Amino acid sequence: MMKTSGTEAAPLPLDEILRGDCIDLMNALPEASVDLIFADPPYNLQLKGELHRPDNSRVDAVDDDWDQFSSFAAYDAFTKAWLKAARRILKPDGAIWVIGSYHNIFRVGAALQDQGFWILNDVVWRKSNPMPNFKGKRLTNAHETMIWAGRDEKSKPTFNYDALKALNEGTQMRSDWVLPICSGHERLKDGKGDKAHPTQKPQSLLHRVLVGSTNPGDVVLDPFFGTGTTGAVAKMLGRHFIGLERDEGYIEVATKRLSKIVPYEKAALEVTTSKRAEPRIPFGQLVERGLLRPGETLVNPKGIAAKVRADGTLSTKTHKGSIHQVGAALDGAPSCNGWTYWRFVRDGQHVPIDQLRQQIRSELS
Repeated sequence: MMKTSGTEAAPLPLDEILRGDCIDLMNALPEASVDLIFADPPYNLQLKGELHRPDNSRVDAVDDDWDQFSSFAAYDAFTKAWLKAARRILKPDGAIWVIGSYHNIFRVGAALQDQGFWILNDVVWRKSNPMPNFKGKRLTNAHETMIWAGRDEKSKPTFNYDALKALNEGTQMRSDWVLPICSGHERLKDGKGDKAHPTQKPQSLLHRVLVGSTNPGDVVLDPFFGTGTTGAVAKMLGRHFIGLERDEGYIEVATKRLSKIVPYEKAALEVTTSKRAEPRIPFGQLVERGLLRPGETLVNPKGIAAKVRADGTLSTKTHKGSIHQVGAALDGAPSCNGWTYWRFVRDGQHVPIDQLRQQIRSELS
């Protein structure tokens, strides 16, 4: 599927895996065309020799060529280059998530700020089932760090606060996420029965990221696509993905994986939205549009009546002001949500005036 950017005529390769170097591929994409980037760059683990368990069995650690850099300077130059390319293709209100371990995340964080990104949060992914430290010479490395950053200080990235709160059983989502590492049936295998990718991320992690920071139809790019977890979750959730990958083996596994993904029903993709994110409708607009008439009577829960005035204010025998001010004054309260406080009468029924506000909002969606 191809989509044209709002700023350039070049087509956007949606829901595709592009083969090649991520920097070259990002530089070839239209500027300001991507809503979100999720990046799981090389960790630069600097492993010296093989790692073994106490029974002398070899640990399948990250020792692939893509994680090998000659020095910190070489890694920093690579990080600077791909972040520069990534920032160019982000929309003005776009954002990036970068995940890493203690080996690289601090260097990446500094590079993000140097490139002009604006850090919003760092999230600790605490692994509920981490690999133990077999040598017993260090603490068990039980977490990874994710940095969430806007394209710049003025960016207003998508943040579905209420959706994440609902996902967390009504409690505000914190910056420490306890989720298991990828294992069992979710862990993809190659033709030999070995791990298809040493650092495959769990779908639960990407589900939380995408539900919290994207909307259906958004474009999510992963410059280090690997076996395609970002694409798989994006496809499930009704988002578009662009995967960048140079390893043919990973591309083969990811392509096969994505072919089996069935998107969720459209109705199931709706998430809890914040009241603050909805269009602001002044009470006076109800009067202007004739949904309420000057002189019409509203009543509060105690049955006290107020008259609607032509300028969108209310008046009672003792008070005048906005729907919020009059409601608060009548109850002797410091504040009042007038939209849920006042009722109008239709066919003998008392109906919250908020229904009229929602009617107008539905016309704007």
